[in-house]
Amino acid sequence: MAVESIKRVGMLFSGGPAPAANAVISAAALSFINSGIEVIGFYDGYEDLELFSDDHPLVEGRDYTRLTRDDVSAIRNRKDIILRTSRANPGKPVGTVSDLADAARNARLRNVYAAFEAHEIDALVSIGGDDTLKTANYLLQMQKVVPGLRPVRIVHLPKTIDNDYYGIDWTFGFFSAAHFAAAEIRNLGADARSTQVWYVLEMMGRKAGWLTYASGIAGEATKMISVEDCEGIFDAREEAEGLVDLILAREADGRRYGIICVAEGLADKLPDDMRPTTTDEHGNVKLGDAQIGRVLADEMERVYHERTGVKIKVRSKQIGYEARCAEPSAFDVLLGTQLGVGAYRALVEKGLSGVMVSVKDQLSLTYVPFDELIDPETLKTRVRFIDRESDFFKLARALEYQRSLPERERGDRA
Repeated sequence: MAVESIKRVGMLFSGGPAPAANAVISAAALSFINSGIEVIGFYDGYEDLELFSDDHPLVEGRDYTRLTRDDVSAIRNRKDIILRTSRANPGKPVGTVSDLADAARNARLRNVYAAFEAHEIDALVSIGGDDTLKTANYLLQMQKVVPGLRPVRIVHLPKTIDNDYYGIDWTFGFFSAAHFAAAEIRNLGADARSTQVWYVLEMMGRKAGWLTYASGIAGEATKMISVEDCEGIFDAREEAEGLVDLILAREADGRRYGIICVAEGLADKLPDDMRPTTTDEHGNVKLGDAQIGRVLADEMERVYHERTGVKIKVRSKQIGYEARCAEPSAFDVLLGTQLGVGAYRALVEKGLSGVMVSVKDQLSLTYVPFDELIDPETLKTRVRFIDRESDFFKLARALEYQRSLPERERGDRA
């Protein structure tokens, strides 16, 4: 497809919300509109697209909208997502490249293409997490294996408050979510000091610990534990032993309170009989259902009682969903805006397709091919964990409560 043939662009947001979503939508839409390219915003991700047929057409105003300058002006700081979102997954039956040519498995993806054909969509701007990236890649690969599909250029913009994306250092919404969660940690820290109790806070973040570490550092948590700290099975009883050591050390130091942040992803490392089994629309395990924070808090209470004969209350709380539509930070608005403009530049100025828009250095745009982010055989995206040798990981360790005081300080207190 010649670049100049792009006359109408489709745009959708899929998966969980994230702060600064509207900054992305606004910047992308305005860039296309300023160049005379029409923008069709599909509501609710793939929810209506995957069901499209002659008997189930899309209805303007209900299923999609023609975005205008007024629609996308002065919205970059709005908390709700103007295109809404859903977790509809048209590629759920697909597991291999051959499945993309299987009429039984690619039916809903073909429905999406039929909707694009009916509405003369020349290019798609996909905004979402790694499952949405996987769907964007399915749609791209289908053009190679399914005869007769109308070519559609596809670019993807990475979104997740979890920050576990390959190909970009920081995802929009991450710092806003971390800022919100850090404020929650500080509030509960004040409660802990006032009431002399311990809290175990289970932090959203899927399978990696980025949000747990960032919010824990900014919120001045006593200790942070994530999947990157755990090799093999997560033994809550064994971990509780170490945490009770911490409690006793702080008690000796005159501190009978504390905040422990644990990543929800640890639930995926629990023994089989404790691991959650329910899944979302993308087939991802609902890690929060395991209530890893509550499990750990219960073990801490039991171990403390066994070792001291005294009963204590360790409170647990899950933090996550309330951070997804938090007030976007200036950085996330800047990042999201640049990514949105990058979608336009990738499609119109550079003639690209099958790339994820990214940034490096001081928000300089870069474009990462899908095949660098997705396994070509399984078609799955990779999870980016925190490198245990990284300075970011070591920062969290350096700021945690130190169990033993330096010799000189202990001597001064004696």
